[in-house]
Amino acid sequence: MSMHTLFPDARRPLGTLLVGLTFLTSLVSCTKAVRTEVSPESVPVTAANREKIVGVTTRDGESLEFDDPGAHLKSDSLYARIGGDYVVVAMEDADRVIVERREGNTVATVALVAGITLGLLIVAAAATPEPEPRPVEESCPFVYSWDGEAYVLDAEPFGGAITSGLERDDYSPLEHLTADAGEYRLRITNEVYETQHTNLMELWVVDHEPGTLVAADTEGNLYSVEGRHPPLAARDGAGRDLLVWLEATDRLVWEPMAVPDAEGDLYQDIVLTFPRNPKAPRARLVVNAATGLWGSHMIREFVQLRGSDGTVAWFDRLDADPGALAELHTWNLREQLYVLRIYVEESTGWEMRGELRGEGPLIAHDRVVPLDISRATGEMLRIRIEPPRGFWALNSFGVTYDTGPSLPVTRVAPRQARSADGTDLLPLLSSTDNLYYDMPLTGDWGDVSFAAPLPVAGKERSVILHSRGYYELHLDPDAEADTTLVRRIEEVPGAGAAFAADQYGRWSTTERLRRVEATAVGGAGN
Repeated sequence: MSMHTLFPDARRPLGTLLVGLTFLTSLVSCTKAVRTEVSPESVPVTAANREKIVGVTTRDGESLEFDDPGAHLKSDSLYARIGGDYVVVAMEDADRVIVERREGNTVATVALVAGITLGLLIVAAAATPEPEPRPVEESCPFVYSWDGEAYVLDAEPFGGAITSGLERDDYSPLEHLTADAGEYRLRITNEVYETQHTNLMELWVVDHEPGTLVAADTEGNLYSVEGRHPPLAARDGAGRDLLVWLEATDRLVWEPMAVPDAEGDLYQDIVLTFPRNPKAPRARLVVNAATGLWGSHMIREFVQLRGSDGTVAWFDRLDADPGALAELHTWNLREQLYVLRIYVEESTGWEMRGELRGEGPLIAHDRVVPLDISRATGEMLRIRIEPPRGFWALNSFGVTYDTGPSLPVTRVAPRQARSADGTDLLPLLSSTDNLYYDMPLTGDWGDVSFAAPLPVAGKERSVILHSRGYYELHLDPDAEADTTLVRRIEEVPGAGAAFAADQYGRWSTTERLRRVEATAVGGAGN
């Protein structure tokens, strides 16, 4: 059978993945999963319909069950994980393919969301205290788009803005948003243990030529992306071929665990090779990537190392002192945990020409990083990144050289906004000011609607959510400061990634022991 395991050290952390996916599955719909067998010939239709491919029976009679989120079909093969390891199954070796379809009422209610979330929190609180961290992602508001039938999770704005001094604008493509009776509808929710402060919500509506991609950079500049070139090659420092994971936006995501490689290194070295336009002094790197789930979880762990009093003092400094913000950004660029340096190969070697800010961890969008390539040499454009393990989930990279036409943008302010209890939110969300829609509790939510502009004949439409805000983590008030470790993380390059790897190792060891104990208990009862 043509199945082989690929890079077992690069699997997505199963515990964190299951927490995030199980949580979101509960939130999005009131449906039931129905499994059925289909022929290999029908799998392309299954994949196009976004039905989950959960397993396969081979011609040799072997039954394989895939890890979440199932398999991805590419080049007549199924790419998936089994027991955390990456595997490839050739379709010619498949006898039957098992798919999962969802049936039932797909209109979710946030009341159900709040109930499930509260239940999870109660169970966690009632459990025996754990010495190791729980792998819960730190996020921001969740924004759901009405697609004509249901609210679908579509954006996680201003991720990482954990105090008012870090408040920022966010530009999120709303891929599922559909006009219904001349109206766009969004739902904003708080589903994690934090207080969220949203300052602004408005839509940027762009009617553009069919087949083009509209994407933003971190400053809110919009680009019409045409003629995007995927990488010709993608290899890590060990020479392993990563092209299948990084050449297209799909379900193949490269996210190694927070575990050192064979040489003890926690930083990857990935070189991407693209065709170069020698006449172009600038390029646009189009990236689909997100903060890894373990990296998201580590935000809380890093902050709590300062203890209660130290955290308050640090946040006060970030809120009042631009110098403190500059120091934090310098640290982020050095460590690359939440900001990734983008290098271009030039005659003098590798030179930093751009930076990519993390987002997500559950939603990733295509984003543009403008690059100065005027000093690049040779027939190929070579780009290098050094993501620390456990902190980045990399989906795709592409390059475009054309400038594209200017984009006509229609800005649409909300026309109605109300919280779950009927409070009018319109004055809070209509402009950037000192008024915020505050969501202090898990389960808080509000609905925001916009008038949908009339469609333009012969054009496709993209809608960007421009939002602004920040959030505050609900931290352990009894957390004790570890000033020695804080100082080490601040001053020693790589110490932050090492601390995250140590925490991951402790958590994964605890999880393995739990599974062994659960198996023993289950076996004893049979």
